[in-house]
Amino acid sequence: MKKGAVYEGVVEKVNYPNKGIVQTEDGQITVKNALPGQKVRCSITKANRERAEGRLLEVLERSPLETGKVCEHFGVCGGCTYLSLDYETQRQIKERQVKDGLDQALSDQETPYRWEGVQPSPLRYEYRNKMEFTFGNEYKDGPLTLGMHRRGSFYDIVPVEDCLLIDGDYRLILKTVCQYFREQDTPFFHRLTHEGYLRHLLVRKSRADGSILTALVTTTQLADRELVQGFLDSLLSLEREGLLQGKFAGILHIDNDSPADVVQSDRTEILYGRDVFPEKLLGLDFQVSTFSFFQTNSAGAEVIYRTVQRYIGSVEDRLLKKTGSRKPLVFDLYSGTGTIAQLMAPVSEKVIGVEIVEEAVEAARRSAAANRLTNCEFIAGDVLKVLDDISERPDLIILDPPREGIHPKALRKILDYGVEYMVYISCKLSSLLNDLKTLRAGGYEVVNAAAVDQFPWTGHVETVVQLVLRT
Repeated sequence: MKKGAVYEGVVEKVNYPNKGIVQTEDGQITVKNALPGQKVRCSITKANRERAEGRLLEVLERSPLETGKVCEHFGVCGGCTYLSLDYETQRQIKERQVKDGLDQALSDQETPYRWEGVQPSPLRYEYRNKMEFTFGNEYKDGPLTLGMHRRGSFYDIVPVEDCLLIDGDYRLILKTVCQYFREQDTPFFHRLTHEGYLRHLLVRKSRADGSILTALVTTTQLADRELVQGFLDSLLSLEREGLLQGKFAGILHIDNDSPADVVQSDRTEILYGRDVFPEKLLGLDFQVSTFSFFQTNSAGAEVIYRTVQRYIGSVEDRLLKKTGSRKPLVFDLYSGTGTIAQLMAPVSEKVIGVEIVEEAVEAARRSAAANRLTNCEFIAGDVLKVLDDISERPDLIILDPPREGIHPKALRKILDYGVEYMVYISCKLSSLLNDLKTLRAGGYEVVNAAAVDQFPWTGHVETVVQLVLRT
């Protein structure tokens, strides 16, 4: 196979992450964004003796598996991957991907691990509690648009007012804000010239009481108080007129002059209400801020945390015996807003949570106080550095790192504690499999593994593994 050559073939399966395997007369080609059973046309982008990679040009024949609901943005927006399949089919695809990955990574493990499959999301649609929309235009020199990046494009934006992953309040806010700034002829921030004003719109919503936190992210290139006031008024009018199902907990204006396409705050102004909203998981109350990590599917998060609780509960007696009937000291590393730490507090002597995002740590402290949990300590900082300053030694470690996984040096420090049990929660399978190499080299084996379909219709899945130290 040569670069630029065009082939046709049928997609035999889809490997993680979203890599379709196309069988052709000259061999296999890996193609992104294809579905099992589709007949596709693709062009070779990279090839050597071992493998070939291609770019999807056209779907020639639909897959017989494509029987699901489809929105008008499917295939254009970069969000959903499996929306044209029925729910059970897309869940089975993810189950095979996770199981194949774990089987390969643990092929030489002496004791077989127990696989519990992919647990379904309680909500299939309108499950997201957080969205980051981007200002731009749908095509060059087109009108202002607010939405998601077009698949495979860094610049073009797809309006997603009919997105099936968000509820009506998100869609109405998206439409209202876009229309307002379009009428004001407000320029968006161009990623090449670094000129313009509008950057992003962040929307978060509580499943517990419908509270909505909205943040407009702009540069400081256009200091127009009337423009910002108009943005605020346009949103509050939705609530006054009874058009929203929920209500605004807070509306913020965030300055961000970074040349990079990142969502961050140089300065945050509260235009209305406050900068946090309440959420409830498994009977506990949490305060979620603009940038703090909190699972984007609240109903699915409860499935994840019940799995963690079950894994910890299965070794609770052995931990108590080892500690002399003292409840275990638990480290919750990469703790976000302290969700897992607080769920573990009732069965722990003390829980220490470490999180690099300071506002998430503050939210965790407020939540723990509201839940009357006095044995939770939250430390703001990088796990790699903070572990050097903690004098206590844990009996149990829970890991819930960001997508890229755990820094190798931090992982070595974690191994040095020599705890008998760990639980690792991962939102990116490849990062988990990479970290498992180090953990297994340090003497750990996977005893139980489960996945949760935390992100229905996308190529993502949450994986939870229980590890034990073999001596």
